[in-house]
Amino acid sequence: MGYAMSKLELDPNLRDNRQTSDGAHVRQRHDEDFDIDNEIFYLIRLRSEPSESTRKSTQARRKIPISTVRMLSGREANCSGRGRFSLSDRSYVLGRYLPVNGPWSVDRMDTRAYVSQFSADGTLFIAGFQGSHIRIYDVDNGWKVRKDILAKNLRWTITDTSLAPNQRHLVYASLSPIVNIVNVGTSTTESYANVTDIHDGLDFSLHDDVVYSFNIFSVKFSSDGRELVAGSSDCSIYVYDLEANKLTSRIPAHSSDVNTVTFADDTGHLIYSGSDDNLCKVWDRRCFTTKGQVAGVLTGHLEGVTFIDSRGDGRYFISNGKDQTIKMWDIRKMSSTVNCFRPRISNWDYRYTQYPPDKKYMKHPSDQSLATYRGHSVLRTLIRCYFSPAYRLVETKLKDWMAINWLLETAAGTLTILCLSALHGMAELLDGNSQGMVKSLT
Repeated sequence: MGYAMSKLELDPNLRDNRQTSDGAHVRQRHDEDFDIDNEIFYLIRLRSEPSESTRKSTQARRKIPISTVRMLSGREANCSGRGRFSLSDRSYVLGRYLPVNGPWSVDRMDTRAYVSQFSADGTLFIAGFQGSHIRIYDVDNGWKVRKDILAKNLRWTITDTSLAPNQRHLVYASLSPIVNIVNVGTSTTESYANVTDIHDGLDFSLHDDVVYSFNIFSVKFSSDGRELVAGSSDCSIYVYDLEANKLTSRIPAHSSDVNTVTFADDTGHLIYSGSDDNLCKVWDRRCFTTKGQVAGVLTGHLEGVTFIDSRGDGRYFISNGKDQTIKMWDIRKMSSTVNCFRPRISNWDYRYTQYPPDKKYMKHPSDQSLATYRGHSVLRTLIRCYFSPAYRLVETKLKDWMAINWLLETAAGTLTILCLSALHGMAELLDGNSQGMVKSLT
């Protein structure tokens, strides 16, 4: 992270003409050159303390850290008189949440990693590899491998995994209509399909409306662990009742592949979906007066939607898109129909070429998202994004080894969005090479 040491562009709140502990004077004029000792002093202070105006407006003593919630409240009330965070304020907030150590190697596999995710509480990390292995790591126990699962009936790669809320079962999907479920609560580390553990196959094609075979790209547990929702290559959403052991619903949802689905909250009534038709949709299972009737549509992505993660409150979710953006949504802004088509980016395929630089900041004319986040790459495969698990924070390693983080400022505090990549075998904390190296940051 390069900083010019000849002249430092200082936050106006730091130019106060006081003395340092060694007697060196702090000069007030912005255009004066500083000696090296003072520049280092200012640089350290700039990144470790909020501005004087923020500290005074929150009535905080200098040696006591200011909470992020307090700073956000002060900004919303414009207590500093600036109406925004200063550079030092932003550095201070980021410095409290960004990892400072690592990355270091945790594990290495001989095939590419395609999917990975943390458990809801952040204590476990699940990674699925192209060579049929799914590994569950115990984060609080030095990233020790808790379970090494050899997948059954694999077609090309593991396309998705989902851990049950009670952490006793895991489901995994491949390029087929079969989702396998395995008990990961057993004491043995190795799990071989139908040898050491039973890997039950759940057939999602057993529905009257299904005519052709299809692939499953996304599968998720409900919050009570009783149902599964899946997105498929036949443009549909499927719901499977685990207690009744049968498929209960098929929803013709989109006009192209459904790359991602998830339950919106604990009730299980709402489902979010994202597709290669560039749309995010909301489905209310209580209101299906006609088959496949959507509750609402959210427009804003210029290319296909690769992943959706819900905040869990039935209102907000984030989506990742092939247009190289993550978007934040509030379903209260959704519309009933699509009334504007996106600008067309011709002759571009995310699997083979870089995104056109001149299209990077193109905006949909009917963008309904709350916020847009850029800085990562969505290439070659269905890159994922997540809200960070409770009390934990990680960074993403991208192709150019640049760590990307976004902080979402809300009335309840600060949430973190993670941009997680599976490019060249990296997924979330996975190294971008064909060796499938798992890396950790703290």
